Amino acid sequence: MTVVPTEQEILESLKVVIDPELRRSIVELEMVRSIAVSDNGVVDVTVSLTTAGCPIRGHFQTSVAQAVSALEGVSHVNVFFDVLSDSEKMALQQKLGRGGLPDGALAQVANVICVGSGKGGVGKSTLTANLAAALAGAGKRVGILDADVWGYSIPRMYGLGATRPPVSAQRKIVPLESHGVKVMSIGFFVEEDAAVVWRGPMLHKALSQFLQDVEWGMLDYLLIDLPPGTGDVSMTLAQLLPQAQFVIVTTPQPTSQKVARRAGEMAHKVNLEICGVIENMSGFMTPTGERYQIFGEGGGQELADELDVPLLGKVPLTIPLREHSDGGTPLVIEDPDDPAAQAIDQAARGLIAATPMSLPVLSVQDSSPAPAAPAAPAGMSLPMA
Repeated sequence: MTVVPTEQEILESLKVVIDPELRRSIVELEMVRSIAVSDNGVVDVTVSLTTAGCPIRGHFQTSVAQAVSALEGVSHVNVFFDVLSDSEKMALQQKLGRGGLPDGALAQVANVICVGSGKGGVGKSTLTANLAAALAGAGKRVGILDADVWGYSIPRMYGLGATRPPVSAQRKIVPLESHGVKVMSIGFFVEEDAAVVWRGPMLHKALSQFLQDVEWGMLDYLLIDLPPGTGDVSMTLAQLLPQAQFVIVTTPQPTSQKVARRAGEMAHKVNLEICGVIENMSGFMTPTGERYQIFGEGGGQELADELDVPLLGKVPLTIPLREHSDGGTPLVIEDPDDPAAQAIDQAARGLIAATPMSLPVLSVQDSSPAPAAPAAPAGMSLPMA
């Protein structure tokens, strides 16, 4: 009779299978979901991946099969895969010392949308400012976190200048509000037009504070204006906000599209869902209605097709769009009939459609319960406040 290995022996053999990105064994990371051994020596191993499209899936397939096949009594190895649940991903992040925000920090924020691009100069901040105003105009409760630490511009676009936000009695920063949108930016805490020379840990701490120590309150959308590229800020936010979604901004020409694709690859690697693409500078629209494709055309649609996500909008470049960005009032508020404003409004409607709100469940009770005691104030000292 063939002696087959036990589940514990198989689990022990899998300690040699290392996740090349996390540099720990799949056993230590608790990625081995199940092990089944049949009397004829066939072993079934199920490994849990962080994302269904994990790029190193083939590595696990080969390594698991080789490790288990080396055991005496194993005749064949089947390797299956599933995906970690959201709670399991959070537990894994905490295990790795990459824990997200404390429970309840953004409990009243329904959707966190990171607006990013692979390169600078594509009008990402202008789109973020106007997209937020368009969402607010649609009756949504909206906030903007200006996480473009080195190129902060949202305060100027909302006419807030270098105004310093107040701090509540609970040691929470109260975001400033303009045009119905709550705004928070590093620009509120430095001298006007001062350069911010920060890296790594300082960035992580500042962004953590802007998320957990700001009194965002109840929001339908929190838009986060990311800096260009795929550096420290994007990685930090991915760790802190595993439930966030990503909107990629590109311009029509192939060069911009190829660079923006890298932002999409970054989002996939850190498990952020991409909910859509917006093509900015989709032609120049003159005051007389003529349109010139000075940046080419079709790049946004090609990128959206490649990423298998919707193209939320194609926003033309117009003179009023630039003027109102400098003037401190979003174009969609000041001139809603402008072609760029109409395109941004369409993108906002697309974003709403891509992030459906859950409907409240009505319940009937025999008597009204006593109101719950208010939660104890939370927060920490704010070196920037």
